[in-house]
Amino acid sequence: MTLFQPESLRRLWTGAEWTEGPLWIPSTGRVRFSDIPNHRIIDVDPASREAVIVTSDSEYTNARAFDARGRLIECSHGRRRVERIVNEATYASESVVDSWNGRRLNSPNDVVVDSSGAIWFTDPPYGIAPEGREGHPGEQEYGGCFVFRYTPATGELAAAITTMRHPNGLAFSPDESRLYVSDTGHAWDTDARGEILVFDIDDGEPIGGTRFACVDVGASDGIKVDGSGRLWSSAGDGVYVFSPDGALVEKLPLPERVSNLCFGGDDGRDLFITATTSLYAVRVNV
Repeated sequence: MTLFQPESLRRLWTGAEWTEGPLWIPSTGRVRFSDIPNHRIIDVDPASREAVIVTSDSEYTNARAFDARGRLIECSHGRRRVERIVNEATYASESVVDSWNGRRLNSPNDVVVDSSGAIWFTDPPYGIAPEGREGHPGEQEYGGCFVFRYTPATGELAAAITTMRHPNGLAFSPDESRLYVSDTGHAWDTDARGEILVFDIDDGEPIGGTRFACVDVGASDGIKVDGSGRLWSSAGDGVYVFSPDGALVEKLPLPERVSNLCFGGDDGRDLFITATTSLYAVRVNV
């Protein structure tokens, strides 16, 4: 079965420096994403292609998700925290978590929420890099780059995965028995180009960490999993789809470097893709 409908590929919007963190907002029928270096968060209506600047003071916000109560949470590079939007009109936010063992996080990057309500996020150093393109220059205060699990009911923040170089995108399998994490710290290594690791989940804890798949060009950044367990990955030359056993199923070429992607639309069969300066959409058959 062909997964993509390539003839439907269209560019919905362009004009960013680096787009990231797409999320379908069912209540508005719009896609929300970030232009990280320009501090902007943008909503686009796929039908009309109308774009609205949600805020021009985002503090280098990256990925976003809905929590167990349907509230919007985001990863702020600039504020070095996972935060919750408390006022959509003013886009005011409050901290969900910003430190571990008394030391500040690096720059939370991607986030998913599991069925128990636990918030999982990656914490690479891109928002505290010296050049300041995606945040404010700073130090890695806890000395690593971890995947964290935050439990809202208890307020506990646990370092769930501590063995990766720069954990970035993450996604669960449909039954939450596996957690996939991309490692962009290996993106330019000849022996680990665009690496995606898979961890088995045992009683809520990730174990193992074996290579699941690699993209051919650039890095695997943002990733998503569909209802059949296939993994959809960003790459330097488009979108790659891997079967649950890690075999490459299909590839959609794009003219820009892809950072992230999400499913959406009224039937969940629109794939929205953030790629360098632009937001793209394509119909899929799953």
